[in-house]
Amino acid sequence: MQNNSNNCLHTPLLRVTKLTKKFGDFVANDDLCLSIETGKVHALLGENGAGKSTLVKMMYGALQPTSGTIEWQGQTITVANPAHARDLGIGMVFQHFSLFEALTVVENISLALPPQLRQGNLSQRIASLSNEYGLPLNPEALVADLSVGERQRIEIVRCLLQQPKLLIMDEPTAVLTPQEAQALFATLRRLVAEGCAVLYISHRLEEVKQICHDATILRHGQLVAKVDPQVETAATLAQLMVGSSVHQVNRQANNDVGPVLLGLTHLNHRSSTPFGVELLDINLSVKAGEILAIAGVAGNGQSELFGVISGEEGDRSDCSMVLMEQVCNGLNINQRRQLGAAFVPEERMGHGAVEHLCLTDNILLSRHACNDTPSPLNRGLMGIDRAQLATLNSTIGRDYDVRKGHEDAQAGSLSGGNLQKFVVGRELNRKPKVLVINQPTWGVDAGAAALIRQAVIDLSRQGSAILVISQDLDEIFELADTIAVISRGQLSAGYAASQLSREDIGLMMAGSHEQNSVEVGA
Repeated sequence: MQNNSNNCLHTPLLRVTKLTKKFGDFVANDDLCLSIETGKVHALLGENGAGKSTLVKMMYGALQPTSGTIEWQGQTITVANPAHARDLGIGMVFQHFSLFEALTVVENISLALPPQLRQGNLSQRIASLSNEYGLPLNPEALVADLSVGERQRIEIVRCLLQQPKLLIMDEPTAVLTPQEAQALFATLRRLVAEGCAVLYISHRLEEVKQICHDATILRHGQLVAKVDPQVETAATLAQLMVGSSVHQVNRQANNDVGPVLLGLTHLNHRSSTPFGVELLDINLSVKAGEILAIAGVAGNGQSELFGVISGEEGDRSDCSMVLMEQVCNGLNINQRRQLGAAFVPEERMGHGAVEHLCLTDNILLSRHACNDTPSPLNRGLMGIDRAQLATLNSTIGRDYDVRKGHEDAQAGSLSGGNLQKFVVGRELNRKPKVLVINQPTWGVDAGAAALIRQAVIDLSRQGSAILVISQDLDEIFELADTIAVISRGQLSAGYAASQLSREDIGLMMAGSHEQNSVEVGA
């Protein structure tokens, strides 16, 4: 990375003064002041909708401020657009990826590089740099075949190839395992030692304490505190973010489990894509009243397993699958929803919601064929019941604190965390008898994570069978009655959560269980 040791250490690399951004009458950022110094990791904290993404988009030139100034290396500037930001030395890893799924890793990276950086053997440079920084990538892999965690690596490596002076990272560990996160932290420490500055947005407060030197906290678009995160506790940081104490998840024991509502027997599934993961002899069962959590490093078959269970993968699987005590092989996703199942995919934008559709239309997409609403949303010749959709949207927004510019906003206008609350809330609102949820609290703040996790637990205690797929071990231990691990397409036995340590799960993530798959949750 580029060495900036010749910069004056007392002059901030980037400073914003009285920066304000309005969208109509809505004030997203209000008179914000912030300084970022070379050789430091600076945390930007706040709950979902606090204005963090708006602020960094102005630094990156993706938005223009309504008023206020931005200084770069002591000079007042206007960051005209992201290309100008990159020319200055500002790189950004967005929470929502900007990748073309039909292209390879190297093709995606090439599109974002200036001509001089495309010269030579780019594939070799990508492979070398990604391995050097602990973010391994296959340059020839199609993005469509990669896990969310692997896609995150593309975004980071694409920035690193441009040797940034300031690297802005929006929720970089939201889709990483603890091991991958530690590798990323080593990368960030190396970058700041080489003279880079990092602006780090995260809701994982323990990691903020671990790697950040300074922290600025926003609430409702305003600056409320500047603190040293290493002398704060996670609880005090969370309280500053939300303005009150964060709800503690109440996970009462459940000894009253019922029949198996979701079951797979001898699932063997060959992926339809050349870079997908083959599932090998997977057996699992989830009973009424039980939460089974599956841990694993990204890209080990989680997406393929979700696709088989939801019905999106069609009939290529060789197995017997039971849903609500009925054999459901051959049923599509809507038919499985009609049996009482609900599904939340890991990728909220594009898979869980359509960016350019309003929220009510996004509710309709997953619920038009369901029979568990007060009355059918699709009333045949009478059309769609828009009044009921509006009521559902209002209820989901209220119950899950979905913050938006207006009541029926486009999905793409919501912050990442608020969109996650909407997508999860849309499915939980149905009170499904079977819920399959992949990365339930990806990119949400501590308060929203507690809200979602409590809702999942409460649903299970009302008799629903819940399968959670997550890379967040804190989340797994907070939710699970039973834990299993997936590695290279093989699923371990299931163990009571109280019987496992993080070290046990780490060994299974490394494949200690492979070739010894037995029924999970039985």
